[in-house]
Amino acid sequence: MQQLLPAQLAEWLADAGRPQPLLLDVREPWEFELCHLAGAQHMPMHLVPLRSQELDPERDIVVICHHGARSMQVAMFLENRGFASVHNLSGGVNGWAMNVEPAMRRY
Repeated sequence: MQQLLPAQLAEWLADAGRPQPLLLDVREPWEFELCHLAGAQHMPMHLVPLRSQELDPERDIVVICHHGARSMQVAMFLENRGFASVHNLSGGVNGWAMNVEPAMRRY
């Protein structure tokens, strides 16, 4: 699992020549409703073990939560299940709002 800073993810998403990652938001539904990155797929952390077969194990996946702790646990879980390229968004959606998208709602 690799750590990815918000600015690094922003650069990746802006690079049209690079395959786009799956943004996997593992926060609770109420958190996702408050704010999320555009295009993120919502799958609450507690459902990942039941639904991980819905994810492509060969695709780049960036796991996102509020500050980066829950997403790190999910990223390690996916990596242990054979997912090839898993990244944790360090600082989570809060770090994204602080460093990339200041207009994003924060909580």
